[in-house]
Amino acid sequence: MRVSRMCGLAVCTFFVLSGVAAMAAPPASGYHLIKKVPLGKAAGGAEYFDYIAVDPDARRIYVSHGAEVVVVDADNFSVVGKIPGLKRCHGVAVVPELGKGYITDGDAASVVVFDTKSLKKTGEIKSYPDTDAIVYDPASNLIFTFNGDSKNSTIIDPAKDTVVNPLDLGGAPEQAIPDGKGIIYDNIADANEVVVIDTHSLTIKSRWKVAPAGEPVAITLDKEHGRLFSSGRGPALLVMMDADSGKVIQSFPISEGVDSSVFDPNSNTVFASSRAGKIHVFHEDSADKLSALDPVETEYGAKTMAIDPKTHNLFLSTSDFGPAAGPKARRPAISGTAHLLIYGK
Repeated sequence: MRVSRMCGLAVCTFFVLSGVAAMAAPPASGYHLIKKVPLGKAAGGAEYFDYIAVDPDARRIYVSHGAEVVVVDADNFSVVGKIPGLKRCHGVAVVPELGKGYITDGDAASVVVFDTKSLKKTGEIKSYPDTDAIVYDPASNLIFTFNGDSKNSTIIDPAKDTVVNPLDLGGAPEQAIPDGKGIIYDNIADANEVVVIDTHSLTIKSRWKVAPAGEPVAITLDKEHGRLFSSGRGPALLVMMDADSGKVIQSFPISEGVDSSVFDPNSNTVFASSRAGKIHVFHEDSADKLSALDPVETEYGAKTMAIDPKTHNLFLSTSDFGPAAGPKARRPAISGTAHLLIYGK
């Protein structure tokens, strides 16, 4: 009888501990790799990739790839064209109502204009050194670039393809996100803050510290609940902030080398991608509570990301890499191995 009770107790303890372990493990997001698309050899031979942009209505994905932009069909994932002739491209923004696209060429300190149907270059606008991230603000009908080394923004009128004004940002800008109502939020990496830009007055409205995170790079927004998500590299954390006051509500550790974030309002999910080869996934349980889900394992170097709001697929770019030359050196990208990764459910 004593043996039977001990066995029963052991079995019960096993199931209780198993249940606790199951509850402690974060749930999976359900995302997995569904396609890998080769991008071909980069012009000039040096592999480089930065921001990815999705045009959900035209069903196109724009992938920066060294001295060119590769255009991919968002439904069948075939390469449908390229926009060549750049020096070192970073980001793409489209203005659907004008049929125009804009590419930041950091090494040329310019913004290249192209026709979204033909993918032909139609113009070039002088900007500033290290012209990097770019967004279109539908509230003001203006294009904003974010120029890292120059620490400012080039503001462009896409109807005329002329520079309206440069805007001093007071630090090195990174990824930015518009709210569609006249505000753009932009990470300022070297100042450890988010700046709030009024797109009508073309002024800085607020500056908010992102502590306990540091060196903020990636940013995204839940427009409905007024929540901002900024991710930094040192300390490597994702913070949830109030989009009206800048108050930091929660923070979570993430892996090294974060570079971009997206928010899916359909599932109230935040995604942050890092060079370490992970997509960190968080579910917004309420306006004041995030829960970490199990990260999605990707590939080393897959640090930039975009989401298709229609299919909810995630797009990331990377390449194969050789070994690092030293303990603090980065692994070199192998020429001709760049590819687009597509993750879905």
